[in-house]
Amino acid sequence: MTESVNSDDLNQRANEKAARRKEARDRMMADKTQEKGLIIVHTGKGKGKSTAAFGMVLRCIGHGMKVGVVQFIKGKWDTGERTVLERFPDQIEIKALGEGFTWETQDRARDIAFARAGWEEGKRMIADESFDFVLLDEINIALRYDYLPIDEVLDFLKAKRPGLHVCLTGRNAKEELIAIADLVTEMEMVKHPFRDGVKAQAGVEF
Repeated sequence: MTESVNSDDLNQRANEKAARRKEARDRMMADKTQEKGLIIVHTGKGKGKSTAAFGMVLRCIGHGMKVGVVQFIKGKWDTGERTVLERFPDQIEIKALGEGFTWETQDRARDIAFARAGWEEGKRMIADESFDFVLLDEINIALRYDYLPIDEVLDFLKAKRPGLHVCLTGRNAKEELIAIADLVTEMEMVKHPFRDGVKAQAGVEF
């Protein structure tokens, strides 16, 4: 009997606490009425930057939105996300540009040319009013190595139309980009199988 009473008391206290949390949450949400297109940055040394971004791409498709994707750096990679998303040609346009990371190409002039071509596609999509979400995947790497002028990218992003969401991924996001972004997430690596000699695997890394 004592155990039952204690259990009932515990449940009641938990319910009261949950009710207080809901009241606080409702008050917090009451003034969150604004809608706007966001500038979103995924950066950091941890895995998951592009993965999270493509998760948002899938959400957009689920909501019937049109999405544009430009893949900087990873252009020649055969990625699972690209294979899946190309099955929705009416809702998504993907441009894969680049030939790998700079240590693979060993040709800075060529890397710059591909980065410029990717950015031109990105600008086209951002300016096209039919798009609701534009993903510039790994553009932060192109910016880090000064393949693209940061001021040009910032100016274009700041001038985008109010309802458009733009997501930029890649390590070492420039401080200037972080400053103008609405949402910034830094992925922190705690543990990675690569350090134990495990190679990148389909379905997890690409």
